[in-house]
Amino acid sequence: GGLFAWLRGRCLGRGAAVDPARDTFGAMTGLYGAIQPADSVSLSTRTHGAVFNLEYSPDGSVLTVACEQTEVLLFDPISSKHIKTLSEAHEDCVNNIRFLDNRLFATCSDDTTIALWDLRKLNTKVCTLHGHTSWVKNIEYDTNTRLLVTSGFDGNVIIWDTNRCTEDGCPHKKFFHTRFLMRMRLTPDCSKMLISTSSGYLLILHDLDLNKSLEVGSYPILRARRTTSSSDITSSGSSGPRAVGSPCHQNSSGPPSEKTLSRPSQREGGSPRNSLEVLTPEVPGERDRGNCITSLQLHPKGWATLLRCSSNTDDQEWTCVYEFQEGAPVRPVSPRCSLRLTHCIEEANVGRGYIKELCFSPDGRMISSPHGFGIRLLGFDAHCSELVDCLPREASPLREIRSLYSHNDVVLTTKFSPTHCQIASGCLSGRVSLYQPKF
Repeated sequence: GGLFAWLRGRCLGRGAAVDPARDTFGAMTGLYGAIQPADSVSLSTRTHGAVFNLEYSPDGSVLTVACEQTEVLLFDPISSKHIKTLSEAHEDCVNNIRFLDNRLFATCSDDTTIALWDLRKLNTKVCTLHGHTSWVKNIEYDTNTRLLVTSGFDGNVIIWDTNRCTEDGCPHKKFFHTRFLMRMRLTPDCSKMLISTSSGYLLILHDLDLNKSLEVGSYPILRARRTTSSSDITSSGSSGPRAVGSPCHQNSSGPPSEKTLSRPSQREGGSPRNSLEVLTPEVPGERDRGNCITSLQLHPKGWATLLRCSSNTDDQEWTCVYEFQEGAPVRPVSPRCSLRLTHCIEEANVGRGYIKELCFSPDGRMISSPHGFGIRLLGFDAHCSELVDCLPREASPLREIRSLYSHNDVVLTTKFSPTHCQIASGCLSGRVSLYQPKF
């Protein structure tokens, strides 16, 4: 009945009384529909090389640029004016930037270090963190424990207590290790850690506890299976991302280190802390070939994960969205899969060997994806609806809302401003472009 449908929608956060922005998003859709290339930020140096990562401060007042040739650039995204160049931020490529708050941010590099910076005093680093033995590729921040989390090509995920840094260093510990590690992300509520690999596996640590280090064989395995094909999904009657999924099929080939892992261990009433799930996400056209998960992002409301996958032969690239399926398994004897492919689209197969970093908009309704010499704005449907309002029974194509081209080389990264209707993109030749509505 109408009352129960209203109550259920309210519980899912789908009613106007719960989320008034849903009724006003038509205005935002119009703004993004009118977006055009606005400016190329005035770069103070020609020696910075390719742009590998872009990051806005949480209040949108600063845009930081991670560059191939040891530099970090800072800009005012509203005026497009240059603020500062950290010319020797690292001794090798700068790969990723992460703000801890509106003034503190961290950078990581192929020189195996992480650096902490304060916007109020950019002449020197706050401190340098040593612990990785190979290229450090991305940084996360657990807002619950206030711990910094980094991952690198040494296969290690390391936890740093930056509140206890001294002149002698920063307390840290190795939290997790896996082979072929590419990217690591925390869900917005920091309850899960996702790790992508170059061998096509996606690892999920559920009920995350960063205070407990994990050695090989010390964590329980929930399952090591292939995600459920869309045609195999049995609808459970829920239209939200918390729908319970049907049992999935056994994958005949386990992950590279699966033989060294312990057997499943379930506690009464649910899974134990840091329980590991190993998945091979379904990728269109890749059923019989391996693939590499090069980019990994999370929906800002924690509903889904966004992957950029390339085939091992580098002849195809796909952007894929997978919803999280929470809850108990449909049948206790057959555990659920946490992810289900809902939307996908094939990407331009250019810039082979380079990772293209894509992102969600702050409200999660749109995706900005590097596409050749530009970017594409993608939606779950033509109206830029919420994911929970347009979950298909079978995997559907992402809808192209708009394509924007302003570069003369392959775009490697893109980012939405958290506070303004603005998008930034950076390319292989080092140009940074901004996009804003024009009427």
